[in-house]
Amino acid sequence: MEKKIICVIPARGGSKRIKNKNIILFNKKPMISYSINAASKSKLFKQIVVSTDNKKIKIVAEKLGAKVPFIRQKNLSDSKTGLIKVFLDSVKRLNINDGYIFFILATAPLLKAKDLIDAFKKIKIKKADCLIAVSDFDYNPLRGFCYNRDNFIKFSWPEYRNINSQNLRQLFHDTGTFYIYKVKSLLKFKSFLPKKTIPYFLKRYNSVDIDTKEDLKFAEFVYRFRKKS
Repeated sequence: MEKKIICVIPARGGSKRIKNKNIILFNKKPMISYSINAASKSKLFKQIVVSTDNKKIKIVAEKLGAKVPFIRQKNLSDSKTGLIKVFLDSVKRLNINDGYIFFILATAPLLKAKDLIDAFKKIKIKKADCLIAVSDFDYNPLRGFCYNRDNFIKFSWPEYRNINSQNLRQLFHDTGTFYIYKVKSLLKFKSFLPKKTIPYFLKRYNSVDIDTKEDLKFAEFVYRFRKKS
């Protein structure tokens, strides 16, 4: 495996729905520890960096063996800041201009090192600009409903209402787990989803997008169930 790759874990401090989400205890360990541990176990990386604006997160990350070579600016640390701006800031701060870079989110306690290894092999084989960890929807959203102006519901895409779900175009979603970019492509296109982007499918029990307390409880349930199985 190449040893020059850098992994960046974005972890801002101002989470609202779950206070201190990135370092909250998950199975008695700080949430971010699972992302750091998965990255370390993969043995892919020359360096594991945490991008944060928060001193508490910095202290926790460094105790866990990650590097925090810079403090992220406040204007890149609010809930409205898109991930692509954080990614580009990290590349600039770390003075990277070639190779590949991984971004692993801090709230990925179900992530396995094997998925990082397999995903990296895939992006190199496919010669893609970007790889995003994705998963299937529980139910195809093309058959979904929405409100109309009178607060009654209607089909969001009525053209699909008479098509059997197994015949619908396959859709999948970002798991909020990890992303790999070819650095030159990231700097050239400055896009979250460059043209040559490929998916890496994660099994549902290896990814839960943790945004709410309900998501957190579900992730804890999956984690305990997976340990028993």
